[in-house]
Amino acid sequence: MRNYRNHLKLGLLIFCISFQSIAQKTDVKEVNRLKKLAQQVTIIRDNWGIAHVYGKTDADAVFGMLYAQCEDDFNRVEMNYIEKLGRLSEIKGESVLYNDLEIKLLIDTHEAKADYKKAAPWLKKLLNSYADGINFYLYNHPETKPILLNHFEPWYPLLWTDGSIGAISTADLSTGELKAFYSGNTDKVAYTEREKEVQTGSNGFALAPAKTASGNAILYINPHTSFYFRPEIQINSEEGLHVYGAVTWGQFFIYQGFNENCGWMHTSSNVDVADLYAEKIVTKNKKLFYEYDKKLLPVKEKIITINYLKNGTLIPKEFKTYFTNHGPIMAKRDGKWISLKSNNRSMNSLVQSWTRTKSKSFDDYKKAMDLKANTSNNTIYADKKGNIAYWHGNFIPIRDKKLNWSKVMDGTTPASQWKGLHDVSETVHLYNPTNGWLQNCNSTPYSAAGTNSPKEENYLPYMAPDGENFRGINAVRLLSKGNQYTLDKIIADGYDTKLSVFELLIPSLINCFEKNTKSDEQLYNDLVEPIAILKKWDYYANANSIATTLANEWASKLDPIIRKAYIDEGELDQVENATNFAKNATANQLLPQLQLVINELKKKFGTWQIPWGEINRFQRLSGDIDLEYNDNLESLPIANASASWGCLPSFASSYRKDSKKRYGYSGNSFVCAVEFGDKIKAKSLLAGGNSGNPKSKHFYDQAEMYQKGQFKEVLFYKEDVQKNAEYTYHPGE
Repeated sequence: MRNYRNHLKLGLLIFCISFQSIAQKTDVKEVNRLKKLAQQVTIIRDNWGIAHVYGKTDADAVFGMLYAQCEDDFNRVEMNYIEKLGRLSEIKGESVLYNDLEIKLLIDTHEAKADYKKAAPWLKKLLNSYADGINFYLYNHPETKPILLNHFEPWYPLLWTDGSIGAISTADLSTGELKAFYSGNTDKVAYTEREKEVQTGSNGFALAPAKTASGNAILYINPHTSFYFRPEIQINSEEGLHVYGAVTWGQFFIYQGFNENCGWMHTSSNVDVADLYAEKIVTKNKKLFYEYDKKLLPVKEKIITINYLKNGTLIPKEFKTYFTNHGPIMAKRDGKWISLKSNNRSMNSLVQSWTRTKSKSFDDYKKAMDLKANTSNNTIYADKKGNIAYWHGNFIPIRDKKLNWSKVMDGTTPASQWKGLHDVSETVHLYNPTNGWLQNCNSTPYSAAGTNSPKEENYLPYMAPDGENFRGINAVRLLSKGNQYTLDKIIADGYDTKLSVFELLIPSLINCFEKNTKSDEQLYNDLVEPIAILKKWDYYANANSIATTLANEWASKLDPIIRKAYIDEGELDQVENATNFAKNATANQLLPQLQLVINELKKKFGTWQIPWGEINRFQRLSGDIDLEYNDNLESLPIANASASWGCLPSFASSYRKDSKKRYGYSGNSFVCAVEFGDKIKAKSLLAGGNSGNPKSKHFYDQAEMYQKGQFKEVLFYKEDVQKNAEYTYHPGE
């Protein structure tokens, strides 16, 4: 990728002089300023390679935090901002052109720059330190060759919302629809749902003192992300910052973690935070107008230019884009232009994400939530005083309750406008339920505390369209009967591998087999032994289990409705869909699919009797963002399975090009259990290791622990960090 820059045509490039060159040749004053800043920061790397950053001020800590992130994986830091700047096409070419257009329509860099200029002094200091930390790293590491961004600007963090993956809210619009509209091919591209069948997200549990052996609250943090998406880190300052957890590469706040007083876990939410509008477009005097409130208003036109790489040259592509009072035009459906109203970039969200990390109490945390700027997450909370809490979403627009907001709205009427934001007290939430536990697994909030959960009839449908899933069922089952929890016990429950969907599907399969194979000798002979194995299975994923292999391979060939993750108002959820499917499925919907699995396994391995761990593997060969996999090189067997089937410790795997085995790419990544008492006690685990450098011993030092679900002790207090220090330094040393 990097070599292409040597072939770019001068007329199509605006050359950026690298920060290294400026610093080394001309700006001695700037270099000295950064060196002085670096002396105010100390980084201690512990025996797992995790950075513990100490600074006099919060800004010092941010400086060190970003420097340390770049040491661990600059490529991922840079790539996150290339994406948010809408510049992926400059390195990946025309194939991602419309992904960039989508970003540029939804995230305005001019607004981010304006927010930076008006940011409160304390926030501006942090933003400046963010940029200083990365740029100082680049100055000190000329061997690091950025793909695109040679210099980082302090307004870059204002391109994000709350730290979640992507965090782009587009309702159900797909990039394909956007491409169809802006390429003029709307008659050739049909409307398709946006990744509705993908089971993503996370698990979070909170336990009140009554449920724990120590009488202290416990929080279980289990995000399911693409592997190596978040490193583990700690940041400290003399201004009251003392926080530990996972951070999205390139951001300067702990996204999921804890301080001395409280902890927070985020799960992806399906709260309605973005709406579609059908616009009535009128052409008048060769100009475009849209109808709103019985008036014709001019359509705002904006030229967006995106450069894409082709044969070593940057080619500019110009788009004339359109906006109404609702937002950008993103598609065309049934002959009408479709606009999108959303909130995909927010300074308030950055403020909220930072201030919650310094919360000293439940009241402090609730004040952070009152900013109402978290657009993509649910929150599970626990604290030192024994409080546990749950919020389903945070940014929720007030809407006309007579309308179904999962549908495309009429853009011509003020009745479909947002009317401010709901107060947190009006949204779905729960504080200190009497059952003593809370959970969310990207599932409905109406099972968050079992029978003590919020009641659906008390809330508007758009506040929680999320349905139930099989992870949620498992979590409720375990937490309802669990008591005397310790860190090890909650970790054990969090690693429960029951695949609850098969409690519905396998009996249906067996019934169809017994009733429909008497006249088909070949089908009977092919399936009689596999069915016998599945009959005896306990529905738990296990590395040594042949039944786990058969069930996972078979379910992937069934109707995708059984793994549909996110739903809109009025739709059936995953559990309801799977129940209906199991109840009504015919032999033709179940038996040939298992027969196909048997034949495929025989073709690959010479036998269908393959234990799950033989084909379900963890492998990390390089630090590349787009990984390659190789059956002939070292990999580890993994017992865990896909979250789609109910497995709490998610391990999403798939077959890769030319591979016989499945390789994991997403699921459990950073996992942590923390107990709040007089002193913090915590254990954590990462996929592979904390470093993205294959030459580092911390690239793969947690791989076998990850395979076995064995957690390490978190070093939260400085005296413990120093006892386990691998090396201590100032940035630049």
